[in-house]
Amino acid sequence: MHTVKIVLVGTTHPGNIGATARAMKTMNFSRLALVAPKQFPSAEASARAAGADDILAQAYVYDTLAEAVADCQWVIGASARRRSIQWPELTPRQCAAKLTTLPEGEQAALVFGREHSGLSNAELDLCQFLLHIPVNPEFSSLNLAAAVQVVCYELYQARLDNGPHTHPTPPEAPPASAEQLERFYQHLQDTLLSIGFLRPEQQQSMMRRLRRLYHRAQLDRKEVDILRGILSMTTGFRKR
Repeated sequence: MHTVKIVLVGTTHPGNIGATARAMKTMNFSRLALVAPKQFPSAEASARAAGADDILAQAYVYDTLAEAVADCQWVIGASARRRSIQWPELTPRQCAAKLTTLPEGEQAALVFGREHSGLSNAELDLCQFLLHIPVNPEFSSLNLAAAVQVVCYELYQARLDNGPHTHPTPPEAPPASAEQLERFYQHLQDTLLSIGFLRPEQQQSMMRRLRRLYHRAQLDRKEVDILRGILSMTTGFRKR
């Protein structure tokens, strides 16, 4: 379970952070990252952790989601809301099947948004997949810690079902990290603006679609280097 970190974005109630730590520990998860929490550390968080204080003590706090997932090759964002632009979706069980077979050295982040509004579209831009928990459509309200518990349970159960786990052989070129992808997307946007393909008023929607396209491709590090080389040559050719 050390290959997966749980990331909470903009948590407003410290008790939910503590309850999440408790949910994680019962399923043998230990890596908690907090992005701009309203209040942390907190006595209420420690009380709700109910013995999982070590998870809180080891938690990292970040200013932005990009910083929190920079070292991860797989970023999966949980959302109860469907979006106008479709992201590839996973159920918790499908997510578990994917993450329990990560090659050695690859890291994954499971990202959960704010209690009342979830993740923004800009934050989902950093995710390759959208995680959706099937619930009663007439009462779809699911507590933050409960959502974390559902997903962690599926991962824990998948690990038990698979028996003793051996990591697959790492690929020749590992998947690009979130940080490498963000640098590529910024390079791509700058280049498309410089050659006149993107207009300022349309760049947000167009870049969101391009992100979705490249997320589906699941680029590795060498492929990102190739694409950035092409972008650099394009810019240089235009200047000449």
